[in-house]
Amino acid sequence: MPQFGRPSTDTYNADLWEEDDASTLDIWDQIDEAAVDDLDFIRTLVAPTADVYTTQLTSVEDPLSNVNHVVRFRAAKSAAGGAQIDLTVQLRQGYVSEVSQGTLIATAGTLTNISEIATTTTYTLSAGEADSITNYASLFLRFLGNQV
Repeated sequence: MPQFGRPSTDTYNADLWEEDDASTLDIWDQIDEAAVDDLDFIRTLVAPTADVYTTQLTSVEDPLSNVNHVVRFRAAKSAAGGAQIDLTVQLRQGYVSEVSQGTLIATAGTLTNISEIATTTTYTLSAGEADSITNYASLFLRFLGNQV
């Protein structure tokens, strides 16, 4: 039976990523939907410089298998800004803070010059990456936005 870990809390947002209405509080709920909704989203501030946002995922049970572990996310940039924006998305286990980032399970995407059109990126963990997960209740997505 498929399981889905979805964002459940803002773990780190000192760089002030915001949701579509410019709020910086509880932004995780803008990216936790089961069906794609491009009307709600999170974003970096204008001209991000290695700006980080981290969210904890909902707990899932250990599937006792190392296949079909998939990370999906969507990304786009503002057409008005026009600058090159790069985005890196990491799956981490045991993240506490930027000083104590836990274990890097996988880099689920390194996007160079994000398009102005929202695009879905899908990353399937290798068997080794999936096997390195030891605590399915302590998984996090870490987003790193950077203007080049």
